[in-house]
Amino acid sequence: MSGMPTHDVGDVRQAWGRVTGWLEQHAPAVFAALGGPGSATAVRATETRMGLVLPTEMRQWLLANDLDAGRRPDSRSPLVALGCGGVLPTGGLLLGLTDIERVHLHKVAMAEREPSADPDCPSWRREWVPVSAESDGFYGRFLDIRTGKVGSWTEGAFPRDAEHASLAAFFQAVADRLEGGDAAGTAGRRMPDGGPQAEAIRLWARANGYLVNDRGRVPAAVREAYEASR
Repeated sequence: MSGMPTHDVGDVRQAWGRVTGWLEQHAPAVFAALGGPGSATAVRATETRMGLVLPTEMRQWLLANDLDAGRRPDSRSPLVALGCGGVLPTGGLLLGLTDIERVHLHKVAMAEREPSADPDCPSWRREWVPVSAESDGFYGRFLDIRTGKVGSWTEGAFPRDAEHASLAAFFQAVADRLEGGDAAGTAGRRMPDGGPQAEAIRLWARANGYLVNDRGRVPAAVREAYEASR
């Protein structure tokens, strides 16, 4: 592995502190689920198994909170086994080290088993490190450790590799949504998939090339893309 990559991305600790500060006041159960400080030894072990060196800002975030809190998934766990819900206003589970590794290795293996016909538009790159995902791993966000930018992947569409300038910018956007007041009723629980708004999102998703699975669930990444298009 090469030296640790760094990027001029702003202060991820300050951005993450805004998120945790809001959760501590408004969603204490979610805040408690974030756990205490992470372990540098655990981060290094995960890097070794993934064959990567994480950027400084991602290491800082992972050392701020240990989302796994010493837990290990069992054989019946979904791909995202220990993720923390209720942090991201648009849904999805925030990942700790265990799930980051699980999702990353799964996506790498899938991309190697079924390579994209267009090498310029791969379904996954080894340098993409998951940050959040839904439990099945079909939808989520990743940090590109080459550029420091945050992108997203969605079932049935090419990944978007530069939606936020940095991990700090991503968490600043999360904090903006939380502090803006529109998340107060959704923090700590999944957003509902029923009702007229959900149906409007499904129609928009199909018209714009996104796939919604046969259970009709509205994935977090699709919901967020819909909101960004308005």
